[in-house]
Amino acid sequence: MTLYTKLSTDFTENYIGYSALAIIVSTCLGSIAIMATLMNGHNLLQMFMVFLSVVVCSAHNAAILTVQKPKVVFDLLVLSVITNLIIFSGNMLF
Repeated sequence: MTLYTKLSTDFTENYIGYSALAIIVSTCLGSIAIMATLMNGHNLLQMFMVFLSVVVCSAHNAAILTVQKPKVVFDLLVLSVITNLIIFSGNMLF
C-alpha cells in the first residue's frame, strides 16, 4: 500500500475530524506562502503566486463546505499543500 493510498483511506474513515484540521493546515500554509511572496515585492509574478495560493486554498475549503466526496477533498488538500510549499520554498530560495 502506498503512502497516498494509506493517507487517503485514513482521511476517508475519519472525514469529519480531518476536514477541520485540513482547513487549518491549508489556510495556514497558504497565508505563510502569501506572506513570503509579498516579502519579495509586488510585481506581476508575485501577484500571480498570491492568486494561485488563494485559488487552491479556496478550492479546498469550498470542497469541504459543499460536502464533496472525501477523495476530492483529500486530493485538493494534497494539491493545496504541495502548491503552497513550492511557492513558499521558491520565495525563500530566490
